Amino acid sequence: MIDIQAIGPDDWKSWSELRLAALEEAPFAFGSQLADWVDAPEERWRERLSAPGAYQVIATIDGTPAGMAGGFPDDDHAELVSMWVAPAGRGKGVGNALMTAVEDWARGIGATVLKLSVVPGNDPAHNLYLRHGYVDTDEPGDLMADGVTRELVMQKHL
Repeated sequence: MIDIQAIGPDDWKSWSELRLAALEEAPFAFGSQLADWVDAPEERWRERLSAPGAYQVIATIDGTPAGMAGGFPDDDHAELVSMWVAPAGRGKGVGNALMTAVEDWARGIGATVLKLSVVPGNDPAHNLYLRHGYVDTDEPGDLMADGVTRELVMQKHL
């Protein structure tokens, strides 16, 4: 059974373990690098989970951490960020559950558009987003660590 739990600063330890696992397992999928976070102090983790208006969730399957995602309000829209599904949770509906949770949150704060960024070539994630009704935009994404590649920005009207 998949359980989605909203978390906050006091859950920094659980979130940090998932985030570090994500950055180690899929370094190509994130703008952040493992080296930027591996020795981060507790205060930095708590700060990341204290952003005003943000929504952070952890997914578990039968009590075992299986993924995470976050949502941030941004002017007239919201943004889905830091989504990752652990290898053991893939193909089991964890990605769908995380996306649904963040989409529900975005609707609840009055957002009419939810945006996200995905690294070009991350086909499993890109295909998941397409299945959920997201479309590619022409908006330039953030520059990746290689200094050349830009993230692909997608959006969904809620």
